[in-house]
Amino acid sequence: MALPDWPYEDDTAPLALSSAPVPEYGSGSLADLLPTLAAGLGVPGCTSAIPELAPADRNCVFLIDGLGWEQIRAHPEEAPYLHSLLATSRGGTGRPLTAGFPATTATSLASVGTGLPPGAHGLTGYTTRNPETGELMNQLRWRPWTDPHIWQPYPTVFQLADAAGVHTAQVSSPDFQNTPLTKIALSGGTFRGKLTGEDRMDLAAAQLGAADRSLIYTYYSEVDGKGHRFGMESDAWRGQLMYVDRLVQRLAEQLPPRSALYVTADHGMIDIPFDEESRIDFDEDWELGAGVALLGGEGRARHVYAVPGAQSDVLAVWREVLGEQFWVASRDEAIAAGWFGPAVDERVYGRIGDVVAAAHADVVITASRREPHESAMVGMHGSMTPAEQLVPLLEVRS
Repeated sequence: MALPDWPYEDDTAPLALSSAPVPEYGSGSLADLLPTLAAGLGVPGCTSAIPELAPADRNCVFLIDGLGWEQIRAHPEEAPYLHSLLATSRGGTGRPLTAGFPATTATSLASVGTGLPPGAHGLTGYTTRNPETGELMNQLRWRPWTDPHIWQPYPTVFQLADAAGVHTAQVSSPDFQNTPLTKIALSGGTFRGKLTGEDRMDLAAAQLGAADRSLIYTYYSEVDGKGHRFGMESDAWRGQLMYVDRLVQRLAEQLPPRSALYVTADHGMIDIPFDEESRIDFDEDWELGAGVALLGGEGRARHVYAVPGAQSDVLAVWREVLGEQFWVASRDEAIAAGWFGPAVDERVYGRIGDVVAAAHADVVITASRREPHESAMVGMHGSMTPAEQLVPLLEVRS
């Protein structure tokens, strides 16, 4: 299948919000994958939004953290098996999906597991303000603590499938079994913890064949980890890509009859140079900091929370300073444009920044004092450019 049109233009003119390439919620986003598979299994309450995915009795989703569509396309030598699936998968077709905004792990995993866009499930960024406390909440590490099921009250697709009699399991690192993010995004059926990638592939295949109808999820994180630390030009990142390519082939070669394997990701990535033009330090920029009470999100997808009464001034300054490099929107503008989905729940509204800034150019807004670890990363993600937003949907059938 040909790459679908992506309304993205790389220029240096001031950016109109209408030029932002809004994720394809409802027709081709990560949130649409599991409901489509579950609908094919006859799970009540689930509908198919990706009609080219033919139903299968046994379905496995392998999510590779940080491995976007563009990264696979650019590395055929390191990932020959994955690359072979881009245009024509074994028994299916490869195509990209859009991750959703922001293109970051906590948001995307919640979209995958619940089948809902961020405006509904409510994990609207790496860090967002809790309107009840006024504190920034890290939704990946779940700090400070808040009740997970109040924060995200909807059932997961796995829970719906399990209730409908579908054999359902998650095969991942044991470290993730009891995390709040797992509980509200990926729980349902049984969790099977395995340390090595090879063990996960073998167990996922076994779980897939354990029943006549099955929905299995498995996950690998280190492509993302090496990209953040060393960048995608590094031997460490390329080595992880080679390794995960072998994992996908290992799983594909063990598929039981009547199975479909779907390989996807939570986001892509972009390497950011270490220079003043590419890395704007919020902690050293008095102009961007004026009137700002809290800085949330991450370098390429910022939630900016203004002090009371300063919202309009903060929006004006951020647009003036960053308007050629970022799409800069007010909260209501970002919602109206559909950045977070077709609608935003009332409980989620105040989690979104008074100002939302999404990077267009190869640039980030770091915060060297308050976010030293994140500011030191080489590879970053979060925005709506193809390198970050497009994730693979690669299919192998038996």
